[in-house]
Amino acid sequence: MIKKRVFTVLFFALFSTSFSVFAQTEPEDIAMAPDEYQDSFYESLKQKGIENYDKAIVSLEKCIKLKPNDAVAYFELGKNYLALKQYPNAQDAFEKATQLDPKNKWFWLGIYDVSYETKNYPLAIEIIQKIIVFDEEYKDDLISLYMITNQYDKALTAINEMNDKFGKSADREIYKAQILSQGKYQNAEIDNLVEQIKKNPKEEANYLNLILLYSKNNENEKSLDVAKQLAKEIPNSEWAQVSLFKTYLDANQADKAIKSMNVILASSKIDSKIKHRTLNEFLIYVNKNPQYSADLEKAISYFDNDKDVDVAKEIGKFYHSKGQFENAIKYYEKDLKANSDTDLETNMLLLEAYAQAKQYEPMTKRAMMLIEVYPSQAQFYYYAGLGSNQLKQFKNAKTVLEMGLDYVVDDVKLESNFNNQLGEAYNGLGDAKKKEEYFLKANELLKKKK
Repeated sequence: MIKKRVFTVLFFALFSTSFSVFAQTEPEDIAMAPDEYQDSFYESLKQKGIENYDKAIVSLEKCIKLKPNDAVAYFELGKNYLALKQYPNAQDAFEKATQLDPKNKWFWLGIYDVSYETKNYPLAIEIIQKIIVFDEEYKDDLISLYMITNQYDKALTAINEMNDKFGKSADREIYKAQILSQGKYQNAEIDNLVEQIKKNPKEEANYLNLILLYSKNNENEKSLDVAKQLAKEIPNSEWAQVSLFKTYLDANQADKAIKSMNVILASSKIDSKIKHRTLNEFLIYVNKNPQYSADLEKAISYFDNDKDVDVAKEIGKFYHSKGQFENAIKYYEKDLKANSDTDLETNMLLLEAYAQAKQYEPMTKRAMMLIEVYPSQAQFYYYAGLGSNQLKQFKNAKTVLEMGLDYVVDDVKLESNFNNQLGEAYNGLGDAKKKEEYFLKANELLKKKK
C-alpha cells in the first residue's frame, strides 16, 4: 500500500527529465561541461523518454567516460537499467551515485526501488532507514516493510510514533488492526494507550480503543475503570454513560440509570458486548424492581436486529430459571414472533413454561401445530396429550399420545410420562382397565430409571 507512493515518485522521475536533480546536484559542472557531455546527456534523456533504454545507456556511458565522478549520470544510468529490469546493473549504478553524493535521497530511493522490486526486503529496510534521515514521512514505507516481513512489534512501535507525530492514517489503522488481531501484541498497545491518555486526557479515541481492548480480553473491571476515567474527563461522551449507568444503578437512581442505558443502547460507537452486559445488569435490577418492566421492554427493542444474540429468548431463559414462567412465556412468544415461529429450542422452552404456568389451551394449540412441522418429535405429542387431558379432551389426548409413543427412543422418563398421560386419558374415557394398565407401566418405568 505505502510502497506505491515511493514507486510513483520514482516512476515520475524515471520518465521525466532530470534537470532539477542535475542542477540541484552539481550546478557548476553543468556550466563547465563540454558540449560533447551535454549532447550525450540530453540524448540519453530523449531516448529514455521514448523508451529506448539501451540507447540511453550508451549515451550515459559516454557521459561517465567524460566525467567519471558525475553522480547524476550514474543515477540516470540506474533508472534506465531499472526500466529494463536489469536489477544488478541498476543497483550498481545507484550505489555508485550514493557513494559520490550520499546526501541525495533520490539516489538512495533508486536502491530502495531495486530492492523492493527484487523482494530483497532486508536491504529495502536498511535503505529506507537511511532515507528517513532526510524525510521522516518515509517511515510509512518502513512500516509497510515491517508488515511484509512479519516484524509486527517494530511495525506497531513505528505506527504509534507516526500517529503521535503526524496523526493517524487509513493505511496505518489497517495495519494496526491486523497486528492487534494477534493477542500477544495487545499488551504493548494497552501500554501505549495508557501513555497517550496521560499525555492528552481529552482525546476520546484513546479511551475507546483501550476499553475495546479490555473488553476483547474480558477484563471488564479494567474496561469499567477506563469508562469512569472517561466520564470524569469528557462527561458528554456516549462511552462515559457506561460508567455512569453502573454508578446510578448501584446507587438505586433508576431514572438516571435508565437514561444512561438508553444512550448506551442507541449508540453506534459502543461495542455490542458492553450493550449486552448493560442490558443484563438492568434485567437483574428489574427482576428485583418489576415496576421498571416497561423500560426493560424498550431496552430489548434496541436488539431486534441483533444477529449475534437472541436477546428475547435469553431473557425468557432468565425468567424461566427464576421460576417466573409468566414472564418467560412473554419473552419466548416475543422471540418466536420476531424470528422463526418454529424454532425448536424456543418452542420446547415455551411448552415447558406453558405447562408450569398451567396455560393448557395455548400449550395444546402450539403443540398440535408443531406436530405438523416436526412429525417425529415425541415431546410435542406429549405436550399436546397433556394439554388435551387438562382440557378434558380425552379422545384427542388418547390419539396423539398413542401416536407419539412410537417416537420415544431411549428416554425412560419421557416414556413414563406418556404412559401416565395415557392412563389419565383412559380414565377420562371411563376405561378403568386400560387406565390401570398404563399407570402400572409408568411406575415400572420409573423404577427401572432408578
